[in-house]
Amino acid sequence: MGVQYQYERLDSHNFTGNALDDFVRHQTVTACWRKTDDGWKLVRNVYEENWPRARCREIAEDMLLHIKLDQTGFGAFDGERLIGFATVSHRIFGAAARYVQLVCFQISEEYRRQGIGRKLFSMACEEARRLGADKLYISAHSSQASQAAYRALGCTPAEEVNEGLAAAEPYDVQMEYKL
Repeated sequence: MGVQYQYERLDSHNFTGNALDDFVRHQTVTACWRKTDDGWKLVRNVYEENWPRARCREIAEDMLLHIKLDQTGFGAFDGERLIGFATVSHRIFGAAARYVQLVCFQISEEYRRQGIGRKLFSMACEEARRLGADKLYISAHSSQASQAAYRALGCTPAEEVNEGLAAAEPYDVQMEYKL
C-alpha cells in the first residue's frame, strides 16, 4: 500500500497565510498550445515558472480571503504540509450551461503523478455539483504538460467561452468538464 495523504476542505484552521511556504510551484515548459487561424498548434516556448515564497504568500492570502467569501477550497496534506489544492468559485455563469470555475488547481512539484490531482479534481467536481453546476470551467495553463493533465482528467475545450476569463489570461486554454 502506498503513502496515505489526508484530504480536507480548507478553512482558517488548516489554511493560513503561510500555508504555501513549503509549496513547490515549479514547471519547466518547453511547448505551449496556441490558437492560430488554422486551429490549435503546439509551439516551442521554453521557460520556467517558479513561485518564490513571497508569491506563495500572496496566493495564500488571496485564497484565504476567497475561501471566506465566495470559494470552496480543498487541500491534500502530507502530515501538516499542504501538497496540493483546488478552489471552486460559488458564482454560476453561462448562457448555454451552468458553469462554476475551478479557480486554483496546483500540486507541489515532488508530489505530482501520484493521483493527488485526480482526487482533488473529484472533490472540486462534487462541490460544483452541490452548487448546482452542470460543468466545471477551467482557464487552463497552455503548456503541453498541463494540457495533457487536464485532458487525462476528461476535460475538453469549453463549448461556451467566458470572455472575461479568456481576456484575463489570453494564453490559457478555455476548458470544461461535464459533471
